[in-house]
Amino acid sequence: MNNGNNNSFPGGNQPRGKRNFSFGMSWFYILLLFGIIWMFFNQGGANPQKIEWDDVKAQIEAGDVKEIVFVRNDFEGKVTIRPDRLEKYADMFGGSVPKKSPHFVFLVSGSFNAEETFGALNESLPEENRFKLIIENDNKVWSSILEWLLFPILLIAMWVFMFRGMNRGAGGGAGPGNIFNVGRSTGKLAEKDSIKITFKDVAGLYGAKEEVMEIVDFLKNPKKYTALGGKIPKGALLVGPPGTGKTLLAKAVAGEANVPFFSISGSDFVEMFVGVGASRVRDLFRQAKEKAPCIVFIDEIDAVGRARGKNVGFSSNDERENTLNQLLTEMDGFDSNSGVIILAATNRADILDKALLRAGRFDRQIHVDLPDLNERIAIFKVHIKGLKLAPDFDVEFLAKHTPGFSGADIANVCNEAALTAARRNKNEVDKQDFLDAVDRIIGGLERKNTIITPQEKKSIAFHEAGHATVSWLLPYANPLFKVTIVPRGQSLGAAWYLPEERKLVTRDQMIDEMCSLIGGRVAEEIVNGQPSTGALNDLERLTKQAYAMVTYYGMSEKVGTVSFYDSTGSRGYELSKPYSENTAELIDREVKDIIGMIHDRTYKILTDNREGFEKLANLLLEKEVIFSDDLERIFGPRANSEAAVPEEDKKPAEIEGDAVSEAVTESETKADE
Repeated sequence: MNNGNNNSFPGGNQPRGKRNFSFGMSWFYILLLFGIIWMFFNQGGANPQKIEWDDVKAQIEAGDVKEIVFVRNDFEGKVTIRPDRLEKYADMFGGSVPKKSPHFVFLVSGSFNAEETFGALNESLPEENRFKLIIENDNKVWSSILEWLLFPILLIAMWVFMFRGMNRGAGGGAGPGNIFNVGRSTGKLAEKDSIKITFKDVAGLYGAKEEVMEIVDFLKNPKKYTALGGKIPKGALLVGPPGTGKTLLAKAVAGEANVPFFSISGSDFVEMFVGVGASRVRDLFRQAKEKAPCIVFIDEIDAVGRARGKNVGFSSNDERENTLNQLLTEMDGFDSNSGVIILAATNRADILDKALLRAGRFDRQIHVDLPDLNERIAIFKVHIKGLKLAPDFDVEFLAKHTPGFSGADIANVCNEAALTAARRNKNEVDKQDFLDAVDRIIGGLERKNTIITPQEKKSIAFHEAGHATVSWLLPYANPLFKVTIVPRGQSLGAAWYLPEERKLVTRDQMIDEMCSLIGGRVAEEIVNGQPSTGALNDLERLTKQAYAMVTYYGMSEKVGTVSFYDSTGSRGYELSKPYSENTAELIDREVKDIIGMIHDRTYKILTDNREGFEKLANLLLEKEVIFSDDLERIFGPRANSEAAVPEEDKKPAEIEGDAVSEAVTESETKADE
């Protein structure tokens, strides 16, 4: 199957039966290894013992010598002992008799006359003890050539192969393993015919798609804009939470515009070698200009585009900042109408360098937010195409129960639902499988074998019943969906809510949500007479919310309508606080007063409704999992915004003004650790 990568063979796929043989550096190393092995193991099988001439003479006189080979120009003799006499010399060979000859070797001086000496010794021996004498000259032609030329040949060969690799690197055809390619761009090029993703494949993201469609029009009809004197934007920055489809949207732009697409991660620019990042930036833009019109997509650009001078280190002039400087230069260096558009993605736009975000580099920022209800429905329809669903499956119901889920989360839910149905040996995936998949993703896997004492189980049930009761009776708290005391992940019990998808949070909504947070802790105090450690997560979130009301949202009359929130992150490394010590003490007192007021209000709600609260806890102990229908049978219809809590319950708050904050767009889990 051809995935569009035709780089391995010119003009398309390589024909069958034809394979190009490439003699690379790996083959050279293999041959070199075999040559070294041959040199070591081709020295002959014998292991002769070195002895003196007097010992050789004694062996000759004893009649033990069968043959002597004397090399005249080396003044070296090689002695072979008769087979029936080898046992005498076994100790000299470590106790074993050698099987190969020669057995001994000796050296003599240059004045040694081999013919006369060996001839005289042979004449003095009986006929049966005489030895065979061979006198020769060792030319050593090949061994001398190998000894003197092997090392220079190896050096020359390595030099040639290295420069061949460097030349290939300059031409763009070098492999990634070549050391001279360390400065080349590692970006992947997808030719225009290989990108099959279009805007039809991107569900949701309606606002973002409208903005990027303009970029497609720039690439398709550039003269339409340049004819009027306009300049094509050089870059667009996709900003949004993880998993919202920023990379998919960039691919859809390339597929819709039908142009080449370079993709690279911001971390690919940074290496331990000095100058490598800047070199890769230059090479990337060089290739992009050759392929223009095209799109260059840099994913996670915050890895290289972090604001300069804010590194946690001793020097600000590091390799990453040099890479960023080169990137800034290249983005503002090529011609405005060259047809190269830069797309980048990040979920941390607040830490990017201001020079990178200025007009002329990234001319516009496209926000890719978490999908709303209609967008989640569209995303679910994309991911359930390959699933065998039950006939009564309701996509809209599931989309309503997954607020705050990103596209990646929804894909994970669909896959997990299919696995859950397969585990249960079902033939189709139904609604319950999807709900169980959502529970598993949010809360974790059920821990059915967790050992919990009856007293702990009762405490957990009253804790979760406190959360459920307060959230049901308060008009602005998040609507409750399900409560369980089945341990999941790190929590011993959990309450699932379906928060409203809103962008503005008022002071009444924040107070009601904080009351539901502390409901479990207060319930334990009422029933057990003392709290437990199970409310750790609740208290942490409650405290953060209270400090945010005072220091960020200006919801305190004593502190005033001021905000110490730093949206730019410029105070990230400052050790001093942006307010005085007196103000800090005032903030602490105000936070404690708010939390005390919320505690008292929650305590009154639970004591006034203790009968229903205890009935709910006992039902939870019996069923372990209850839903909103069970709460409605006990407490009646849920309070709404019209049926507000009496004003006397809100007077101690002493908080005025509306809060503009990020909406709580996630399914919240009350984790009791």
